[in-house]
Amino acid sequence: MSFHRFAPTLAAEAQGMSEIKTIATGCVQYELEIEIKAGRPAVWRALLEQPDRWWLPDFRMVDEASTVEFDVRPGGRGLIEYRDGGGFLVWYSVQFFQPEAFKLYLVGNVAPDWGGPSTSNLCLSLEERVLGEGGDGSVLKISDAHHGHVSESYVGSLKDGWAQLFGEGLRRHVESVG
Repeated sequence: MSFHRFAPTLAAEAQGMSEIKTIATGCVQYELEIEIKAGRPAVWRALLEQPDRWWLPDFRMVDEASTVEFDVRPGGRGLIEYRDGGGFLVWYSVQFFQPEAFKLYLVGNVAPDWGGPSTSNLCLSLEERVLGEGGDGSVLKISDAHHGHVSESYVGSLKDGWAQLFGEGLRRHVESVG
C-alpha cells in the first residue's frame, strides 16, 4: 500500500488544522563528569541494575510511585519508567552497548510538551580515576547531543538535570552502599 493513496485525505485534513508552526532548529552538545568514590564495576551495576533505587523523585514523570528500569538486552526496552496499571515513558532506547568498555549509547525523543521536538544522543561511560588521597574511584562521563528544537535555556536545564540526577541520585546511592 502506498502513502500516495492517502495523500489527498491527509492534505484535506491538514487544511482543517488551525495552525501550522515552523520552528527554528539546531544542534547542541555538552559534556559532564560526575566523580564517584567507588570502582567501575560497582557504579556500572548500580547504573544499569538499580536505577529505581537512585532515581530522584523529581525525575519520576509517570507517577511518584513509578518504577524505573534499564533493559539493555538486544531488543530490550532501554531506559523506561512505568507504573502498575498502565502508564509508561520510554526515556531512551539503547543504540549501542559495550559492557566490557563500560559504555552505553542511548537515543531519546523529546516531545513538544517537554521542550522539543528534539532527539537526544546520550553516551554514558565510566573511567577509572584516583580520587582524593589515593582512593579508588570512577568518573561517569555524560555526553549529550540534541538536534531539533533547542535553546540555551533548554540545554541548561538538561545539563543541570543530569548533574542533579547522577550527582545527587546515583553518586549518593553508590557511595552510601559502597
